[in-house]
Amino acid sequence: MKKFIKVALLLLCDIMIILSASYVALVLGFEFSLATGEELRGDINSYLPVNVIITIAVYYLLGLYRSIWEFASIHEAGKVIIASFISSLFYFTGNSIFNGSQPETYYIIYFLLLLCMTIIPRFFYRVIRTIKRGYVSHNSPEKRIMIIGAGRAGNLLIRDIFSSDKFWNCRVVCVIDDDDSKTGSRLHGVKVVGTRKDIADAVKKYKVDEIIYAIPTATNADRAEILNICKETKCKLKTLPSIFQIVNGKIDASNVRSVEIEDLLGRPPIVVDLEAVAGYLRGKTILVTGGGGSIGKELCRQIAAHSPKQLIIFDIYENNAYEIQNELKRKYPNIDLVVLIGSVRDENRVDSIFAKYRPNIVYHAAAHKHVPLMESSPTLAIARSADKYSADRFVLISTDKAVNPTNVMGATKRICEMIVQAFDRLSDTEYVAVRFGNVLGSNGSVVPLFKQQISEGGPVTVMDPEIIRYFMTISEAVSLVIEAGAIAKGGEIFILDMGQPVKILDLAENMIKLSGFKPYEDIEIKFTGLRPGEKLYEELLMEEEGIQSTQNELIFIGKPIEVNAEELFSKLENLRNALKDENCDIKKLIADIVPTYTGYISS
Repeated sequence: MKKFIKVALLLLCDIMIILSASYVALVLGFEFSLATGEELRGDINSYLPVNVIITIAVYYLLGLYRSIWEFASIHEAGKVIIASFISSLFYFTGNSIFNGSQPETYYIIYFLLLLCMTIIPRFFYRVIRTIKRGYVSHNSPEKRIMIIGAGRAGNLLIRDIFSSDKFWNCRVVCVIDDDDSKTGSRLHGVKVVGTRKDIADAVKKYKVDEIIYAIPTATNADRAEILNICKETKCKLKTLPSIFQIVNGKIDASNVRSVEIEDLLGRPPIVVDLEAVAGYLRGKTILVTGGGGSIGKELCRQIAAHSPKQLIIFDIYENNAYEIQNELKRKYPNIDLVVLIGSVRDENRVDSIFAKYRPNIVYHAAAHKHVPLMESSPTLAIARSADKYSADRFVLISTDKAVNPTNVMGATKRICEMIVQAFDRLSDTEYVAVRFGNVLGSNGSVVPLFKQQISEGGPVTVMDPEIIRYFMTISEAVSLVIEAGAIAKGGEIFILDMGQPVKILDLAENMIKLSGFKPYEDIEIKFTGLRPGEKLYEELLMEEEGIQSTQNELIFIGKPIEVNAEELFSKLENLRNALKDENCDIKKLIADIVPTYTGYISS
């Protein structure tokens, strides 16, 4: 409605301009005497309605009512010149045919008047904005910005920054681009001053406060390399997302976001066959345990996007479940969504849910997070119910901590994998597990902890300077989980090739630099020592597991290990009974189930 009003007002203004230009040209042509040109004025009056209609039509066809005039530039001015010339040409031709010849000077004056009077109101808004911008900049601290990328995205971004209300006190002072031929050229008056090797010098020379990375089409490796250079400058870093993340294809200042640690990893994203996934999920009743957690929420988002028959979210924490419920209802108002509160430890509750809803697919994402706090796993109840009520597939979310575990959490996760592999041989339900490393930004992970510590001024706590971990994004982890369910045949443990591991110390230093501080000077890093059950590095594959490739080059399958189901279930029953005794040596029983568990030392 607001846009319609603006166009209507501009249209009315143009009609007044056409009328004014017609009569003022006549006055100027006859030395300010209308009486001298009385006959000619009659000719103008008779043809004027036609001239108005033709001129407005020409303006419309050349886009003078589609341009955003607060961004008016030479391009828009060029369109006004062309439109005014064409309109004047039509006026000369039409009036000459129907009313005879007018003096040629009249049409020249008319063209010049029409051109000037059409441009003035269209550029008036920009002039006012520029004056206001200069006043604000003069009376408030100016933020000096460097743009990385002199392509289309950088060009549009500079223009948008110049015009946007959000950037009143900002000025783009230089541009960086790896194309040497662009060095010395200008974008909207801003000079391209060099390539990535010149970033540090340019920051000092132009006193840059903020760097915006504006190459959405760049590879992950190039993006990571350039951002790693930028993070050493102590400037605040922002970026445009990669081109596939800019959904509407529009590039402007609203796309800019802060640089996150995952932008520095440089690993290509996981690519999932969406068609295969969509066919696998569409029309199915799907249960997600732990649906309010970091992984569970993203699972629910991606599942909801592929038209399930019904999505059931089961979580012990009602606040998390409430958040994802509201999000999905807003985005998918027609989805059949059921949100249930309860614990997966409650076998009767679990059984009643399966009996009532009969899920086709189960994603078991309910889990403890922290190594020192983990004590037991309730996966057996979920797995039994999936078998009892004939679910098609059961997908367990596992962890690299299940490989040669040194803590109770990792050992119980390995027990979960053993349960899944045992049930797969006994049941018509297809049971699989998905094993991956740390997830960036998940609840309780190291990244949010570091962010909080940095915001509080430090210190940032790292257990050991040599500790390393594998990392992936939440969306990648969930894509892997969903694809595993799509290609599973039963009994597999799917493993992601997560690239090179990352030193946690490097991660801490990079996050401090991304925040504009200097490690060990502005923000202290404190080493706290390994916690009980932690190890310096994580493994994704046990020695006895082989490895098999899949259709996705980043996804592999660990060869299923033979598990004696009868013996396993007997030991699990002993473990269940032992939990009633507070003085029982639980670790000893766990070590008996998981031979690779090294966290138990017998006395």
